Amino acid sequence: QVQLVESGGGLVQAGGSLRISCQVSGRTFSSGVMGWFRQAPGKERDFVVAIRWSDGITYYADSVKGRFTISRDNAKNTVYLQMNSLKPEDTAVYYCAGKFRGSVGVTSGYDYWGQGTQVTVSS
Repeated sequence: QVQLVESGGGLVQAGGSLRISCQVSGRTFSSGVMGWFRQAPGKERDFVVAIRWSDGITYYADSVKGRFTISRDNAKNTVYLQMNSLKPEDTAVYYCAGKFRGSVGVTSGYDYWGQGTQVTVSS
């Protein structure tokens, strides 16, 4: 059974940085794609970024390009999201997700989801 567990969320001031993690257990996504999504209160869940595990190819939403960086650690079976220059509008619950098939540039088709971690950016 695949499990995704996020951690590292918290409260940070605008302009600050935060790194959140997603620990994968049960199976690796070595031939698939891992992604981060976020959902702000009263809004739909939005795509943030994805990474193809095999070669590290990434795909970013325009809203975070240049500020956020996704990476993965094969040995730890963990995906990270480094968030810099945070803005109040980045406040949301952040979810990691995984899919064994599909393109890194396609934001749908994720089969596995974590429980989410809250990121709050104060102004």
